[in-house]
Amino acid sequence: MYQRYAIYYTPPEGALARFGAAWLGWDMARGVAVPHPSLAGLPAPVAQITERPRRYGLHATLKPPFKLAPGADAQHLHAALNVFCAAHAPVSLPGLILAPLGRFLALIPTSPCPPLTDLAASVVRDLDDFRAPPDQATLDRYRTGALSPAQERNLLDWGYPHVMDAFRFHITLSGKLPKRQTAALGAVLAPVLESLLPAPFIIDALSLVGEDEDGMFHLLQRVPLTG
Repeated sequence: MYQRYAIYYTPPEGALARFGAAWLGWDMARGVAVPHPSLAGLPAPVAQITERPRRYGLHATLKPPFKLAPGADAQHLHAALNVFCAAHAPVSLPGLILAPLGRFLALIPTSPCPPLTDLAASVVRDLDDFRAPPDQATLDRYRTGALSPAQERNLLDWGYPHVMDAFRFHITLSGKLPKRQTAALGAVLAPVLESLLPAPFIIDALSLVGEDEDGMFHLLQRVPLTG
């Protein structure tokens, strides 16, 4: 049913999840488009700002999207994620802040969190038998970003350059924007998000998601970390 799968962090049901679904215009938990909120002072229409990240839903990527390897199936992937989450504990972050990452805006941890980096690396490594190797077109697409030697190794070993030591937890809220628009957008979103972001911010579950034939991602299972 799904052309690719991924392991995300997605927020639990609540105010942050509702705002994120409306902001991006896609509720991955219900698999439906939702109306954007009306916010004054945006530097561009919200549908334009969020066009690129919309199909992914509100999330942070831990294991990037992948096609299933020959012989692998979604049922066993579900089971393996449950086993993984039963062996790993939640991770506590001091909090999240709104910040530019290059030309897009995202929520990132207020300080580095090695346990979160370790958790992400374990997800990538321990579930990698389910991942089909990327085709040449995919490799070429990632290489347009002038990868470092370490990122090139990650691409060849794990199918994506920004994993392991190159991993950076972030919840994307916009596509690429001119610098002045990024600052203006941050000024609008910061007061809205302030009341929606608990401190500490707990990564309490991992989510299995699937990409449909239209390129939209759906939440298939949110599995608590109970180790």
